[in-house]
Amino acid sequence: MKIAFINPYCIDTRIMNYDIKVPPIGLYYLTAVMMEMGHECEILNWFSMKGRDGIMEDEIKRISPDITAISILHASRWGGIDIARISKRIFPSVPVIFGGPGATFLWRLLLNRFPEIDAIVMGEGEKTFVELTNALHTQDPDKLRDVAGLAYRKDGMAVRNEPRPLISDLDDLPDPSKFFTFQYVISSRGCPWNCAFCGSPRIWHRKVRFHGPDYFVGQIERLNKKGVNFFYVSDDTFTLKKDRVISICKKIMKRELKIEWAAISRVNTVDQEIVYWMRRAGCIQISFGVESGSSRIRKALNKTIKDQEIQKAFEITRAYGMMPRAYFIYGSPRESRETINQSIRLMKKIKPLGTIFYILDIFPGTKLYEEFKERAAVEDDIWLERIEDILYFETDDRLSQHQVIGFGRRLRKAFYADLPSFALDIKLKELPELAPYHASFLSRLAMTFIYGDYAKINEIPDKVRTAAALFERSLTFYPDHRAYLGLSILLQRIGQHDRSIELISEGLRHFPDSTELNGCLGVSLMALGNSEEALQIFMKFDSSAQNLRYALHCAQTLGRKGLCAILSKKIKEKAQGPAQ
Repeated sequence: MKIAFINPYCIDTRIMNYDIKVPPIGLYYLTAVMMEMGHECEILNWFSMKGRDGIMEDEIKRISPDITAISILHASRWGGIDIARISKRIFPSVPVIFGGPGATFLWRLLLNRFPEIDAIVMGEGEKTFVELTNALHTQDPDKLRDVAGLAYRKDGMAVRNEPRPLISDLDDLPDPSKFFTFQYVISSRGCPWNCAFCGSPRIWHRKVRFHGPDYFVGQIERLNKKGVNFFYVSDDTFTLKKDRVISICKKIMKRELKIEWAAISRVNTVDQEIVYWMRRAGCIQISFGVESGSSRIRKALNKTIKDQEIQKAFEITRAYGMMPRAYFIYGSPRESRETINQSIRLMKKIKPLGTIFYILDIFPGTKLYEEFKERAAVEDDIWLERIEDILYFETDDRLSQHQVIGFGRRLRKAFYADLPSFALDIKLKELPELAPYHASFLSRLAMTFIYGDYAKINEIPDKVRTAAALFERSLTFYPDHRAYLGLSILLQRIGQHDRSIELISEGLRHFPDSTELNGCLGVSLMALGNSEEALQIFMKFDSSAQNLRYALHCAQTLGRKGLCAILSKKIKEKAQGPAQ
């Protein structure tokens, strides 16, 4: 059978789309299962296809699927419905199957109100989808009642079969990296905690299952051979089983995988040993859900962590040369100026180097949603409106939009104001084997202030001074290419070309073939009037388009008309790209 698996677009346009532009990892696993069984499958990542009906119609016609399978988050449910309608308009007899958390929690509403949806795979989908496909192949509608984990329409009414037991051994699943290339990986499914704002407890029943270290590291190695060097480990809590995490890290090191990665953790599941091995294996960032500085609000959200645990986790992560990132939620039940002040005070203690601030959302499948339905006497029909979510403050008379927006502004302003001091106050663990990791950590952090996201934020003070100090400190640990380059460029910006040449020359003793450092040296020589020597350097390292442009400038200064013509031609060819 030919199956089109689709990741649909969301309702609202996003300033940053990193959270929606990647197909859910579960879609890769599901597709891999079907491909291994011999089905012809294609994943269509349509996160940016809103308003492009013509293109979607053409793609569906091209594929001519036997099944259209759409995986929805709550925010993308209307995108999924729109695509289902397109599919039914073109191929009325082709079944449209929904899956994902957005469909699981609203299965009855979707089946009762949208005839273009034929069935919904509830929760974990691999085995259910296999049985559903077999049932559809027989063209016997009575077979659907035997498929555990399936919701469908019977005699015009939405019905749900018995739940599907969770897969006991995740390593039995085919590795999707055999078929696809992706960066977002996952080594476990589930979360043992019960946060009121999260749908995981109902999806996974607070049970956690794990891939074995060999399976997971084998997947990373296969993807690395395909050219993926950076990974986002998407486990709800990667560090749940200490021995397993350390085993994964040691296997990454034993296989000499030159990768970097980021993970999500919980503050009460990390210690020095686990963080040490994660850093040695290439982890550069751990994100923690802090949520609030108010213990009362954390209790209301069922976030059972303590201030001391939060402080310890951030201190350890920072000490071993990784960026600790904090998730904060605001606009929560009984939020006030004082609870925001508590969050700010906690932020000053834990000194995060990255933050994400969210307004509290209410989504189906969460404890907050069930409380809201009871409090407001509403039903799931509210989601028939084209809205992505309901913000908690919209349901609480004690909070206003103006007030909550002000809370967010205060949190961000406080973080931006203190970020340079957080960066300059980093205390690193003095271990010889960590020296190159510390150097890399500091130089990368420095880069964020002058070239990364922080460079664009005017509220952050002293960005250049902070970056320079971090670059300088980086070089006290280990010769770091990024630190030599970044600090040299800063020196050039303020006209200290002699000092820049001195620093670059030191860097070139460690990285003699660096195109970037040699190009930087040429710039300082050119600025000091030594165009001839600069030209020779730029010509030697002409794989860089920037170096070619600098070489042309030098040739023009020196009056080399013939060379100018040659260089102009090379620059034009590089801009046009390789010949087809």
